[in-house]
Amino acid sequence: MRKDFLWGGAVAANQCEGGWQEGGRGMALVDVIPYGPHRMPVMQGRMDYRSLPEDCVYPGREAIDLYGHYQKDIALFAEMGFRCFRFSFSWSRIFPTGEETKPNQEGLRFYESFIDELRSHGIEPVVTLCHFDIPLNLVDKYGSWRSRKVIDFYLNYCESVFRYFKDKVRYWITFNEINMLMHLPFMGAGICFREGENETAVKYQAAHNELVASAYAVKLAHEINPQFQAGCMLAAGSVYPYSCHPQDVWESMKKDRETYFFIDVQARGEYPYALTL
Repeated sequence: MRKDFLWGGAVAANQCEGGWQEGGRGMALVDVIPYGPHRMPVMQGRMDYRSLPEDCVYPGREAIDLYGHYQKDIALFAEMGFRCFRFSFSWSRIFPTGEETKPNQEGLRFYESFIDELRSHGIEPVVTLCHFDIPLNLVDKYGSWRSRKVIDFYLNYCESVFRYFKDKVRYWITFNEINMLMHLPFMGAGICFREGENETAVKYQAAHNELVASAYAVKLAHEINPQFQAGCMLAAGSVYPYSCHPQDVWESMKKDRETYFFIDVQARGEYPYALTL
């Protein structure tokens, strides 16, 4: 194996961190996604989490409690031969409401300790800035990524962590599976639809705002430390037609365009013509 090849594993704060009320962390999107029959309607943005029954269970609040015993977990990663570990910051652990001008120092110190522990085992940290994770206050007050104002809150968060970890983290991912908001709008981007609104228009407006935020974040990262390597992540798979019938072929092309739209914007710097048809 080449010495510069990064082999390891990946998780997200919303999947495993827990510690949802510790260290000054604020409420986040993941904290209101329940287990059970209401899970999918909430993730799809078709059921408001505020209307959920009181007895709902929210597994993301405790998860596997990586927050409480990360040292032991990281030692196991090292035993497995990990050379890198991709994880995400919980945005609301650093900016509890998302609107603060200064970060929560206890949250920064937690991630600093986490990163130092990785490095002590020779494991390169790869940090995702937003992995289906946004302070719940920004969802409630601004409608999450449907609002352009959230771009500024996101960039304030990005600048804070870029500066704080500029000598400890080299690899950054702006958004995990940025296109997932097209499929699970609330889980992917905190979008809950209102009665009668154009859902497609809302999703593409949110996508536009995230793409703008991602571009500015990458620019900011390179300004703070030219050695940073920053980019975005896509959940993608080619769609094959069910048959050679022209209608099936056309449908598969449309699905591919929906996915590759996100790559086209980031790689070419403009919206693809096919999207306007």
